[in-house]
Amino acid sequence: MVTVEEVRRSQRAEGPATILAIGTATPTNCVDQSTYPDYYFRITNSEHKAELKEKFQRMCDKSMIKKSIAAEA
Repeated sequence: MVTVEEVRRSQRAEGPATILAIGTATPTNCVDQSTYPDYYFRITNSEHKAELKEKFQRMCDKSMIKKSIAAEA
């Protein structure tokens, strides 16, 4: 007869975690990182905040990320 402890032990992984699936998603709202600050400040109606926009632009440039997923506003 199988005990509850044996069933639980067989259902649990031992050792490092395993990746079950690898996939990619292609969102329709993908924005190039170089233009993201313009996009973000336009959709949030914050284009008048030039200092913040410049700072955000520098952060995006230094991140070395090529594309961002932009949330719809």
